[in-house]
Amino acid sequence: MLKKITARHMDVTDAMRAFVEKKIAKLSKYYNRISEIEVIVDKEALAYKVDLIIKADNRPPFVVHQAGEDLYACVDLAVDKSERQLTRHKEKSRNYKGRTGAAEATVEKIESESPQAAD
Repeated sequence: MLKKITARHMDVTDAMRAFVEKKIAKLSKYYNRISEIEVIVDKEALAYKVDLIIKADNRPPFVVHQAGEDLYACVDLAVDKSERQLTRHKEKSRNYKGRTGAAEATVEKIESESPQAAD
């Protein structure tokens, strides 16, 4: 997984780079087809903006924007938002095929057979 950290109107310190890398390392457990993560940190007058762009195989990129006065809080909130996006996408892709699980199929089979057996 390729990680790019870019800063606009400021420098990327070692502490900030380590914090961001530690946070975005967790994202691969929410969706395992991530190919690239790009973090763009921008400093405006009194606020910071964090843009998190996650590129995954065979789908448009996940994009998160977060702004606030504390840079570390912005990174933290952006990662939380992206975790929710990735989890929601993974759940949708699992449920897309419309298959019933083994337990549901067994319950349906038992329910369909029990009225016939009672007669």
